[in-house]
Amino acid sequence: MNSLIRLIYTFVLAIIAPFYLLSLFKKKEGKPCVGSRWTEHFGFTPPLSAHKDQEIIWIHAVSVGETISVIPFIKQLNIDFPEKRIIITTTTPTGAEQAQKISGIAEHRYMPLDFPFAIRGFIRSIRPSHLIIMETELWPNLLYIAKNNHIKISIINARLSEKSYHNYLKVKPLINFCLYHIDQIYCQHREDSDRFHLLGAQTSQLSVTGSLKYDIEISEEIKKQSADLRNKIGARRPVWIAASTHIGEDELILENHKQILEEFPDALLILVPRHPERFNSVYELCVKEGLTTQRRTQEDTHGQPYQVYLGDTMGEMLILIGAADICVMGGSFIGKTVGGHNVLEPASLGIPTITGPSYYNFRDITLTLQQSGAVIILTHANEISSSVLSLLTNPERMRTMSSQARNLVIENSGALTKTINMLFHP
Repeated sequence: MNSLIRLIYTFVLAIIAPFYLLSLFKKKEGKPCVGSRWTEHFGFTPPLSAHKDQEIIWIHAVSVGETISVIPFIKQLNIDFPEKRIIITTTTPTGAEQAQKISGIAEHRYMPLDFPFAIRGFIRSIRPSHLIIMETELWPNLLYIAKNNHIKISIINARLSEKSYHNYLKVKPLINFCLYHIDQIYCQHREDSDRFHLLGAQTSQLSVTGSLKYDIEISEEIKKQSADLRNKIGARRPVWIAASTHIGEDELILENHKQILEEFPDALLILVPRHPERFNSVYELCVKEGLTTQRRTQEDTHGQPYQVYLGDTMGEMLILIGAADICVMGGSFIGKTVGGHNVLEPASLGIPTITGPSYYNFRDITLTLQQSGAVIILTHANEISSSVLSLLTNPERMRTMSSQARNLVIENSGALTKTINMLFHP
């Protein structure tokens, strides 16, 4: 039965894979590309620069968000176990770009497609002893072949939303096959653990460690760069940021900014599109809307006060958020296609945050922050300007939201240490 399940799954994957690869390998302006490393997706993986007897820990993070979240974990793992060699795999080139930032402690390779020959080729080259998967990536051939090669398999920071749970129920035999080959699942919350149990995971497989996302690393260097940026763009002017915006949101954000400018003519919007291939088109949109716009990647040609500051770089979100008074989180105002982004980043910096009605990917975190008074949830994008103006004219409320945000992050931190201890000191 299990062989039949894998056979059907692999057949379906073979049909889908060409379309996926076309999208993955297609060159897009402003976006890193896989380039000559495309063969790694088929298991032709260069070996690591590790000593022959050195234990290799394999950590998989799909794309940008997971990679950024797992970097503090990798750094701590390297401190605690310097004798182990760490490899990080990502599926996307944008994830690879983030992984290169820790190349000194973790070598990067592309994750092979979930074909048996590709997975076997990767394992033969890398020879890992432990596979640690960030969040919930269940690939049947990967799990089956890794287990047959005596590789321990753990999922960390695991989450399973109500929506994902019901989707998985539709392919429950395949999910049960996957769960059977996993050693441990370290869940963010009790609700996640309960849903995994309902899907078929054994109680002995499940633990609750909290969310690694609360353990956000805010270095003194980031704080300094935020302060320097704020001085550059205007220390005394009101500044709000629209972080990780998607197609369809930028027009809404700019319209709200025009309304804010009517009340605060010197107000500045830091606009940060989620995907780098959109940087140029969003810049053109700002200009078309008649707003004086300065790109972060270009020399300041306007002098203050420009009206929009376009964050057209990767990996600097914390710096940009830290330079603002208020954060509006993108991906939450365009129906249910995205499901919001991580509001813990502004919370960790003590920045009052506003999100739209679609935040299902971060539901627990968002509601927890709302209940503490650190996040405002809107029902529609046309409420953004009034909410931002309400905060700008109420400094005491902003200070209260800032304090509550920081306190909540501090109170919920510690998942990183707990996860490492349970992984390596059970």
